[in-house]
Amino acid sequence: MAANPDIGKMPFERAIEELEQIIRRLEEGKVPLEESVAIYERGEALRRRCDELLKAAEARVEKITLDGSGKPKGTEPLDVK
Repeated sequence: MAANPDIGKMPFERAIEELEQIIRRLEEGKVPLEESVAIYERGEALRRRCDELLKAAEARVEKITLDGSGKPKGTEPLDVK
């Protein structure tokens, strides 16, 4: 993300919104080749940012729902035997 330092601070909603705009522009096929490469690279950086934020959110949810021994806390497992 060194080429796009602003992306590293972007919230998920803003990153996904910009990524969707890039995808639309590329799908339309009306972007010159050089610009297509540049926005594709930015789109890839945005995708990585979204993935990073989703993994962080998933890890936080796991910490909230699991106790210290890794067992569900305050919920019942879906697969009850």
